[in-house]
Amino acid sequence: MEMETPLIKVLLVDDHEMVRIGLAAVLGTEDGIEVVGEAGSGEEGIRLAREYKPDVVLMDLVMEGMDGIEATRQLLKLYPDCKVIVLTSYLDDEKMYPVIEAGAFSYLLKTSRASEIADAIRAAARGQSVLESQVASKMMNRFRHPEVEAPAHKELTDREMDVLRLLAQGKSNQEIADDLIIGIKTVKFHVTNILAKLGVDDRTQAAIYAYKNGLAE
Repeated sequence: MEMETPLIKVLLVDDHEMVRIGLAAVLGTEDGIEVVGEAGSGEEGIRLAREYKPDVVLMDLVMEGMDGIEATRQLLKLYPDCKVIVLTSYLDDEKMYPVIEAGAFSYLLKTSRASEIADAIRAAARGQSVLESQVASKMMNRFRHPEVEAPAHKELTDREMDVLRLLAQGKSNQEIADDLIIGIKTVKFHVTNILAKLGVDDRTQAAIYAYKNGLAE
């Protein structure tokens, strides 16, 4: 006798009631999928996840109180094997990357067809991620063009750069003060800021940094 495939238990988390009603109605007609609960907030989503232990969670991103990013993070701490599918209207980096880093398994837009959402749920249950094409493109571009961290000296002001160049020449605080026509207390203040911004311990290390980065004259 052929064994019956267990239903995929799905929890809906969205603060718009009509969205939840529509999703529940559509997914209720799909074979192998059972909507076990509906939550109107991130907090409620965590509570219902404890109660129903869903296989898949359809998670909205922007909600009052606990947003979808934090809800995803907390939910996956409780149930690491649960698959979170983000279903949102947003594609901006400030929301997309944090929720993926929080552990979201798939990322879809609310413009997706019902069949696409159902297929993504089945794929998640099989351990296969689904990314909206625009999301996939953004992710690929990010890997192709990783953000390069700006060098530490970019944080220095113009005056601090002047002080660093003279410091790298081996000049004392008094000599720097005389060259720049500023008070020695001001020079000491700038040197303290330079060391902190460059992440070095002393004047010698600051001078070495200046030479390594072509800042010394």
